[in-house]
Amino acid sequence: MLSMPALCWLCRLPLRMTQHGLCSPCLRQLPALPLLCPRCGLPAGNVRHPCGRCLQKPPPWQALICVNSYRPPFSLWVNQLKFSRVTALRVMLARLLLLSWQNVYRRGDLPRPDLLLSVPLHRRRRWQRGYNQTDLLAAPLAHWLGCEWGTGLHRQRQGALQHQLSARQRRSNLRGAFRLEMAVRGRHIALLDDVVTTGSTSEEISRLLLAQGAASVQIWCLCRTL
Repeated sequence: MLSMPALCWLCRLPLRMTQHGLCSPCLRQLPALPLLCPRCGLPAGNVRHPCGRCLQKPPPWQALICVNSYRPPFSLWVNQLKFSRVTALRVMLARLLLLSWQNVYRRGDLPRPDLLLSVPLHRRRRWQRGYNQTDLLAAPLAHWLGCEWGTGLHRQRQGALQHQLSARQRRSNLRGAFRLEMAVRGRHIALLDDVVTTGSTSEEISRLLLAQGAASVQIWCLCRTL
């Protein structure tokens, strides 16, 4: 039986490199990002130095890497992966995330992570969905980077859905929501999420990791709400 060729997720033409998910022309035509602050990932004057917001009140993490803002086609892909069980997107999205990190890493501004952690779902929500979408990204990334993928970060309290809350409510909703059951002292950690909006989830987990002795924390996300 002949197998069907893999198709580009945008133009739907056959791919020469099937594992890439996007053909070269479509990859080059993806929407461009503005200049982003390397610390918080929000629009800034340059990509090498923290913005004024971070100089006055820096987030607990050391860097934020995003593929793009929450807009098409990225918002569609995230929602398909997260809510529609289109898990075949995982390798293409993980590759885009790796390319985004490599662009920053080549400038010499970041340490190479030796541990990947996924933002965890509460066990009830994971059971309802059937998987954690960030775990689907972590597996290929850990393989390509040759680093450990940790599973010792847990969400012990479900709380309300973050996207339904204000920034203040998000911070309150996440207080004490996570538990760490692995040693992270001296390790450079990349924390994976699908979308970063206010940064409340990343902030709560970063503080937990740094309090347990992590050397640094980078936030890697598919989309940053700008």
